[in-house]
Amino acid sequence: MSKQLRILVPVKRVIDYAIKPRINKAGTGVEKAGVKFSMNPFDDIAVEEAVRIKEKHKNLVEKIHAVSIGPAKAQDILRTALAKGADTCTLVDAKEAELEPLAVAKILKKVVEKQNANLVILGKQSIDDDCNNTGQMLAGLLKWPQATNAAKVVIDEANLRATVTREIDGGEETISAPLPMVITTDLRLNSPRYATLPNLMKAKKKPMEKLTLSDFSDVDTAPRLEVVKVEEPPARSAGIKVASVDELIAKLKDAKAI
Repeated sequence: MSKQLRILVPVKRVIDYAIKPRINKAGTGVEKAGVKFSMNPFDDIAVEEAVRIKEKHKNLVEKIHAVSIGPAKAQDILRTALAKGADTCTLVDAKEAELEPLAVAKILKKVVEKQNANLVILGKQSIDDDCNNTGQMLAGLLKWPQATNAAKVVIDEANLRATVTREIDGGEETISAPLPMVITTDLRLNSPRYATLPNLMKAKKKPMEKLTLSDFSDVDTAPRLEVVKVEEPPARSAGIKVASVDELIAKLKDAKAI
């Protein structure tokens, strides 16, 4: 393997994390009209980590390539990724199709091969569907090592090897493997930088490849799940105060909780 890093960073356009999602009138999903969208926070962390690796290992990283699979409006978050330090990007215009993680992973595999990437860094999950599947599925399809929920990433430049620290129940776990590799990012990995206005202007001049799902005609993107209904969780009733432990136990018995 050549001693060069080619980093692929998938990013997803999601409803902004500060917005409270609302169910649409049809009860089939979340209302998207008139709602602010932004880059998935976990993917923002992935972009930042890729840029930090490039800044630390200037002679090692050949390029950072961002990719988004979604509507044409996802160009905005790709421009943001370019403004933060990505070199090139690809938009796979999926129109309004709601692709499941396996379909996304299959398309990403094709992009990895086309870009000759040897390190994929992506958010551990997106905040819209919270599936937390795509990175693992991509690693399986590529037959690459994987390190999920990364809280720290160290690149061994001499041996082209990644060491990832991840938080687990009761402590930390350290995983090390030679590249190529898939890494998914957790919130504690870093704090993403802001995209400055000058850099956003410069990003408009960086190359953006535009593809459609028809360019991946050999990939089965048919959904395997059917959404029957989406509804708000039932409102919680107000709690009550009790005067003693005996009254608490009696209330719990009445509610058949004990």
